Amino acid sequence: MKKTAIVLLLATGLYACKDKKAPDVSDIKINLSVQRYEQDFFAADTNRLPVLMHEMTGKYGGFTSDFANHILGIGSQDAGGAPADPMAAMKRFIKDYRPIKDSADKLFKDFSPYEKEIRKGLQYVRYYFPDYRLPEKVITFIGPMDASFDAALGKYGDVITPDGLAIGLQLHLGSNFSMYQSELGQQLYPSYISRRFAPEYISVNSMKNIIDDIYPEKGGSLDLVSLMIEKGKRLHTLEMFLPYTADSLLTGFTANQLKFCEANEADIWNFFLTNSLLYKTEPDLIREYVSDAPFTQAMGKNSPGFVGMWVGRQIIRKYLSKHKDLTLQQLLQTDPRKIFEESKYKPG
Repeated sequence: MKKTAIVLLLATGLYACKDKKAPDVSDIKINLSVQRYEQDFFAADTNRLPVLMHEMTGKYGGFTSDFANHILGIGSQDAGGAPADPMAAMKRFIKDYRPIKDSADKLFKDFSPYEKEIRKGLQYVRYYFPDYRLPEKVITFIGPMDASFDAALGKYGDVITPDGLAIGLQLHLGSNFSMYQSELGQQLYPSYISRRFAPEYISVNSMKNIIDDIYPEKGGSLDLVSLMIEKGKRLHTLEMFLPYTADSLLTGFTANQLKFCEANEADIWNFFLTNSLLYKTEPDLIREYVSDAPFTQAMGKNSPGFVGMWVGRQIIRKYLSKHKDLTLQQLLQTDPRKIFEESKYKPG
């Protein structure tokens, strides 16, 4: 087995004890292919880019347009309001990002371990959501370093498009990659974010995007406990789609942050109770507990940011212990306040 595959197996904890509860999906057939968009794009003769882009549209469909307009951000006007020159912008990008592409080539010469993880995740998606139309392509690309997308459980360079799951390799080159550690890199992505820019997060981010597609975030002003449970629903669903994956990857927490949560669960819950936070709806007051951060300020530097997501999953686990026959689809549609009240969650 190649080194990349060994690293992936170790990082995702494929043989963790919790896999005993996972359903057998080995007979579920998945139609999935991998397209390496960055290989064709960076191999371009820049003197014939218009012809190349037309050819790539035939091969990659609408993703070529998505890449130019939404990932590269080439519009009809430049920053000064003058008519844009998209071909010139693409030439500059190819020149400037050649070193990033070279690094990605070395790390992702063999993409099959990551395809295997995504394929396995899609088998579980099909198991739990048989009517959901699965993506049939994984499209790798290299975009600008600032081409990240806000999703329900974080910010990352991977996105789901009508053409498939698109994987931004520029944000999967390993937490110690020099570009991430540079001054500009840290301005864009502080260490608590860039430490997740590793290959083993490819399948995790892909499944997060599918969850957002299946279950879009609710609008409106939910109270804190409802928001925590909504985030917890997503984390629980991610665990169902990737049952063999280590909790540190699913949550994005460090091992020490997970230990903090497990050791201090009762104290964390007591903090929310004693400060009367559960039914607060003011965004500025509750944002700290349901969004990404290096840590939760009120709980100290050993705590994780996004601690509300973890608490929400604990509430859901308690609720499911009382509703063992509830399907995953039914859980997602259950009112979060109902989940909270019926869970009788009280760690101690």
